[in-house]
Amino acid sequence: MEPIAHIRSDFPTKFGVPRQAGLVEELRSAVVFAPEYRVPEALRGLDGFSHLWLIWEFSENNRAGWSPTVRPPRLGGNRRLGVFATRSPFRPNPIGLSCVRLERVALSTPDGPVLYVSGADLVDGTPILDIKPYVPYADCHPEAAGGFAGTAPEDRVTVDFPAQLLEQVPLDSREALIGVLAQDPRPSYQNDPDRVYGFGFAGLEVRFRVGDGVLTVTDILKK
Repeated sequence: MEPIAHIRSDFPTKFGVPRQAGLVEELRSAVVFAPEYRVPEALRGLDGFSHLWLIWEFSENNRAGWSPTVRPPRLGGNRRLGVFATRSPFRPNPIGLSCVRLERVALSTPDGPVLYVSGADLVDGTPILDIKPYVPYADCHPEAAGGFAGTAPEDRVTVDFPAQLLEQVPLDSREALIGVLAQDPRPSYQNDPDRVYGFGFAGLEVRFRVGDGVLTVTDILKK
C-alpha cells in the first residue's frame, strides 16, 4: 500500500496527541492528497457525509517486532491485555483507524482538493492510506460492549492557564489546546508534581506541570 494523502495537524510529535479520535472536537486538521490523487472527481458525493473513517499508518512507531500483550494507558499502564483487545500503536501491522468529523470539502486550493476535519488524533504528516465515509446505519452500534473502554473518559485534570500565557496562543487554537491539556497528556505511569513537561502545538512549545489534579501551564514558547 502507498499513502494517498497526509494530514496537517498542530502536533509535530506524538506527545500531547489525544489518545482517541473525537476526544477534543475543537482540534482542526486538513487531509492533503498526494499529487497523483488530487482528482476532484474522487471526492464526488463526500460532502453528503458528516463523518469519515481515516485509515492511516503509525509512522512514528519505530519499535521493531511486536508483543502479544501491551499496557493500555486507560488502565494506568499497570495491566497487560492482548494487543488485539487494544488500540495500541505497537501492532504486527502499524495501521490506525480514526473517525473524524468532516467540516468541509475544498475542491480548489493550492494543494488541490483538501478535506478539513475535526477531532483527529494524528501527528502532523501522518500518512493516510484510505478514506471511507462513516455510515450510521452500519457503523453505529449503541448497544455494543466496550470492554475496559466502555465509557468515554472525562477530563482527567483541571486546567489552570494563566491569562498572560493564554494570550500568546492564537485565538482559534485556544479551546483545542485547553481540551488537549484537560486530557492530561502525561504518560500514565508518571506522577511527579515537580516535573515540567512540554509538547509542540500550533508552532508553540507548551510547558506544564501537574499536581493534585490540577494542570498548570508554566510557559508558552515560540518554536
